[in-house]
Amino acid sequence: MTRHNGTMSEKEAQARIKINRLLDAAGWRFFDDERGKANVVLEPKVKLTQPQVDAMGNDFDTTGNGFVDFLLLDDSAFPLVVLEAKAESKNPLIGKEQARKYAKAQNCRFVILSNGNLHYLWDLQHGNPQVITSFPRADAIKSYQRFQPDPQRLVTEDVALDYIARTQMPQYDAEAGWKDRSLREVFVAKHRLRFMRSYQQRAAQAIQRAVKDGSTRFLFEMATGTGKTLTSAAVIKLFLRTGNVRRVLFLVDRLELEDQANKAFVFLLKNDFKSTIYKENRDDWRKAEIVVTTVQSLLFNGKYKQFSPTDFDLVISDEAHRSIGGNARAVFEYFVGYKLGLTATPKDYLKQFKADKPASNDPREAERRLLLDTYRTFGCESGEPTYRYSLLDGVREGFLINPRVVDARTEVTTKLLSEQGYSAVVVSDVAPGEQSAEQRFKQKDFEKKFFSEPTNRLFCKTLVEHGLRDPISAEFGKTIVFAVSQAHATKLTTILNDLADKFFPGHYQSDFAVQVTSSIPDAQQFTINFTNNNLLGSANGLPTYKTSKARVCVTVGMMTTGYDCPDLLNLALMRPVFSPSEFVQIKGRGTRKHDFREQLQDELLRAQVASPLKTAYKLFDFFATCEYFEEKYNYDEVLKLPRILSLQLKGGDGTDTGGGGGGGGVDESSHYHHTSPDSITAQDETQIGFQGMKVDRMFFEKFEDTVKADPVVARQVNDGQWDQAIDYVVNHLFDKPNEHFNLDKLRRAAGVDRRLGLREILEKAFGFISGFKSKDELLEEEFEKFLLDQQNATGFHADSTASAVQAMKYYFKAYATDHRLRDIIETKSLNSLYVYPSFGMTDFKAVPPAWRTRIPEYVKDYVPLNQFM
Repeated sequence: MTRHNGTMSEKEAQARIKINRLLDAAGWRFFDDERGKANVVLEPKVKLTQPQVDAMGNDFDTTGNGFVDFLLLDDSAFPLVVLEAKAESKNPLIGKEQARKYAKAQNCRFVILSNGNLHYLWDLQHGNPQVITSFPRADAIKSYQRFQPDPQRLVTEDVALDYIARTQMPQYDAEAGWKDRSLREVFVAKHRLRFMRSYQQRAAQAIQRAVKDGSTRFLFEMATGTGKTLTSAAVIKLFLRTGNVRRVLFLVDRLELEDQANKAFVFLLKNDFKSTIYKENRDDWRKAEIVVTTVQSLLFNGKYKQFSPTDFDLVISDEAHRSIGGNARAVFEYFVGYKLGLTATPKDYLKQFKADKPASNDPREAERRLLLDTYRTFGCESGEPTYRYSLLDGVREGFLINPRVVDARTEVTTKLLSEQGYSAVVVSDVAPGEQSAEQRFKQKDFEKKFFSEPTNRLFCKTLVEHGLRDPISAEFGKTIVFAVSQAHATKLTTILNDLADKFFPGHYQSDFAVQVTSSIPDAQQFTINFTNNNLLGSANGLPTYKTSKARVCVTVGMMTTGYDCPDLLNLALMRPVFSPSEFVQIKGRGTRKHDFREQLQDELLRAQVASPLKTAYKLFDFFATCEYFEEKYNYDEVLKLPRILSLQLKGGDGTDTGGGGGGGGVDESSHYHHTSPDSITAQDETQIGFQGMKVDRMFFEKFEDTVKADPVVARQVNDGQWDQAIDYVVNHLFDKPNEHFNLDKLRRAAGVDRRLGLREILEKAFGFISGFKSKDELLEEEFEKFLLDQQNATGFHADSTASAVQAMKYYFKAYATDHRLRDIIETKSLNSLYVYPSFGMTDFKAVPPAWRTRIPEYVKDYVPLNQFM
């Protein structure tokens, strides 16, 4: 315990106030109340009255010993947690050994170290102190107390190739169907037994070695198509079976992957462990050992704080480079315990990238930083993951297929790719005698600012003419096309169906190509049906051959990650791709091998198929994406496409922009013009309060009623299609004659001291949040996420950093909300801080040097600044 003579300093008092609030928020009690008996004991000789506690520490009194520490008790009044408190100016870790000594004297296993701003939870039996942003509840600590991990048992566990199959059918090898080798293949297929591949086994064994070496964080870098879910199931079983975790949190970054992962865990592990989706079992998720959820659902409205930091002992982050980026890191780091990241994007994927290029000139710079940060987060600062299995490894060992890249650049896309861009004369309304302006469009403008019907048609024709054919039915192979936008997807789908009538007359009735985007009802089911070969039908030419009637899915982003369709034969990039991880995911859709005989019911025909195995797939690259990422790529096929006539655009968006037309004017001659003088008869001033005027509130409530009554908005919001809902509201409900709703009016009516976004307004209308948070509340949350994000950063545990958390917070808030301060920092005009009123040079110097640049970098990358305008 910390003991010194004299009364408590102001900094100590401030720390105490904050610690009291945190204890109260976690349900700890200073006095008996309706919830139960008091379970907080203060350091001896401390006087504390009920009003003082109600004031959260203000005006509390001490005698003799000075600064106050806490002992937290269980229901039987036995010591449960020692809370060692330090002044704000001190690093909580300096009290570590004192707390250990006191905890042992009290027979306590758990210690909390806090200075009011920075907090650590320490399990004396397992590992080092870990940063937390909220205090654990008493019931969570009691549950954790019963947990007795044994890393040695995990290290010595035998992870055989049948590790998962043993869970599915413990005595499978005693069955006659297995013993008879001639029946074994049928037996395995009938019972759907899953055996690990050798590289998946090596991944699990790599974790065992890492745990033996004392690691608690692991990173698997495994190529798309190598079965990360099966590998994850083996790791989950390893930790649960050996008693080294009680419960696992599996984080995904997309809604469709949530159900997919849960079904996989239920299928693979249900005989030993229960798996559930959090949002479907909010009240009894504790009954499951595996909880699956999206990062976004826990991040939304700070929902992750409803959990205790000790509720999950293993957190697995699927597609880690995305699901731990920025604000999402707060969810991942909130829980103490083991952490495993899964990624398909190798760190050295950008080895030829010139890292000194400004991020504004090359989008790969941001991706490079994110990839490197992923390695740091999972304790792989050396650049080597815990386990790596690359696409080349998979190809070399015969598990995966490399793409056959088709470089097919048109005249237009070639010019779009150039430094000068594509030059086009934009015809618009100009004054007499003036000429129409010439505009230049770049690659990123395609289909967003620049539309070319001939180019789109040429893309589709090239695909249909040169795409691989199905080896069984000889029809066009199953294909995914990636479009720029939903509108672009609609155009491409129409063109492909038109071409199908010409290339395959009478064979398709506008069902050759199907749009699969979030605006299409049942789009998610479409992706499942395409995999299961029953999208719009399950047979074309051969009744005994099960294959999707629809041959092409045109999407934007729904089928980029976690989508498994092994009989895909063609992928087409009809849009630019700037993200390396997205490119890796897209091309990974085709890398899986496949035996097409599995879809053929006719045994006689099966024997006659000469080439039933998938040995290749084509990647149609219309925007030199491979060249962009891999510098000099050895293309297997280069197509020289026909020239396209130069285009003349009408209007900036490719549509006619003619003005005129009656119906909108007002005949002022019919108005009465009042010409007599007027005067003010009375004057009064009233300050409108924070809640605004009643008419403003009524206006806002009317908008809420309007959107809730609209079936399209309701469906999109309930399905989590926020972008589509926002687009719909803007295009169909804003600026209409009845109410003239628009975002500016709604912001004023809400009466909040910051800039609201339309999504946030919709979230309140549909009950996802109860109200709008103030600017400072949001800033506090953002800084809390920043602390969690940075806890593994070099130097974070330094005394100078811990003692300056308050200064860091002040700097963080000022930088996020003051654009003039951002300019001063960006331009390094630091002398201006000597006369800057809201954040001076003294404030800047109080921030540790390393964080003077790290905080701006984080804010720029991860904090949406427009909400504070």
